[in-house]
Amino acid sequence: MSYKSSVPLLNKASCPHVVQAPTVIAMVGLPARGKTYMAKKLTRYLNWIGIRTKAFNVGEYRRAATVDYRGHDFFRADNKEATEIRTQCAMMACEDACRYLQNGGEVAVVDATNTTRERRRLLVDYIHVKNNHKLFFVESVCEDPKIIEANILEVKICSPDYLEMDKNKAVEDFLQRINHYTLSYEQLDYNHEKDLSYIQIFNQGERFLVNKLAGHLQSRVVYYLMNIHVLPRTIYLTRHGESEMNLKGRIGGDSDLSERGWEYAEALAKFVEEEKIPNLKVWTSEMKRTVQTAQFIEAPKEPWKALNEINAGICEGMTYEEIQQKHPEEFAHRDQDKFHYRYPSGESYQDLVARLEPVILELERQENVMVICHQAVARCLLAYFQDKSSDDLPYLKVPLHTVIKLTPVAYGCRIEFLSLNIQAVNTHRERPKNVDVTRTTDDALHTIPDHPC
Repeated sequence: MSYKSSVPLLNKASCPHVVQAPTVIAMVGLPARGKTYMAKKLTRYLNWIGIRTKAFNVGEYRRAATVDYRGHDFFRADNKEATEIRTQCAMMACEDACRYLQNGGEVAVVDATNTTRERRRLLVDYIHVKNNHKLFFVESVCEDPKIIEANILEVKICSPDYLEMDKNKAVEDFLQRINHYTLSYEQLDYNHEKDLSYIQIFNQGERFLVNKLAGHLQSRVVYYLMNIHVLPRTIYLTRHGESEMNLKGRIGGDSDLSERGWEYAEALAKFVEEEKIPNLKVWTSEMKRTVQTAQFIEAPKEPWKALNEINAGICEGMTYEEIQQKHPEEFAHRDQDKFHYRYPSGESYQDLVARLEPVILELERQENVMVICHQAVARCLLAYFQDKSSDDLPYLKVPLHTVIKLTPVAYGCRIEFLSLNIQAVNTHRERPKNVDVTRTTDDALHTIPDHPC
């Protein structure tokens, strides 16, 4: 039985229509200015909030077209053959981006230098005039030598172009490549391109200039880009300690910690002390079990209502067995599409992602933060950093009494699961195979974990 035909409209989460017209976001800027970093983060964020987004990196098209890297001379403006190849690759990326938008995509991010007005006008003619898509430029302008040097050493010399090249030679070649681009670089300029929609980001967030925003999506993109930073930091994500409700296999509620939950609270404080985390902030939900878990940590604490566990509505405080007995159809409907299903009088995972968006934006602005929250909330936050789909999100494993250490790196996030070796119940329920409303009780409950670990 299909989800659409079986779930009452009342219990299916709705998503506000953010994208009124398919949009291409085109990056602009010299090499080693963080364009790919921004493009990847922006793509991940838009997908996380439910906007179908895909990035198209022109460098990948160029590598596919040229096979072997031929050195910095390939990027000289007077190298006519290479210039023609690079233009063709840029247009192939734009064609694929428009094709993606015509086949159900909502936002395409074209990751390229686009450093001349001629190239940007080419994009306008093809994307906006010919294909009638909105076009928004994101330019990264950076003159800080420390930022440029860090980008070159951490990212660029590790690219496929330099895999088998001596590190010093790779740096020298890449600097020459930047020089070739610099000779013809024309920044976005209101006097010449006032009809374009764009944001200019100076020195990776030191200053911003925004021109001619067109619609809610572009405003949202600008707000996100104005909040991200590249400073070294670590995010620690953990669920509360085991609760009395966990011991009984009941969902939701606002119970106290169990005896082992209190042990975890003490162990967590010791872990924080041993990590010696500078300027740590601790965020909790407003529920007792997270506040109690943070109790012994010596750091500023802030409760967030947005971090409260998903509202299970009429199923609050029930066991899975009780839900199957009292509301078997609802239980099956949720298993058919766990991300979009909304508990009667409660929330869906999709609702939860919307609720957590301010938390993500604030996490992007902060340095070192420990978030003590709940299973569904942790899944949503982890899905953002891991770039997981909405289909996988509700089934991510987030065990009790484990600290998840998230360290942002060049184009992603390094993730470590650190168990503090205190026993707890297992609350993870695997994705069920049988999701039909006519399934037996045994079929519905076979994925429920045995609670003692």
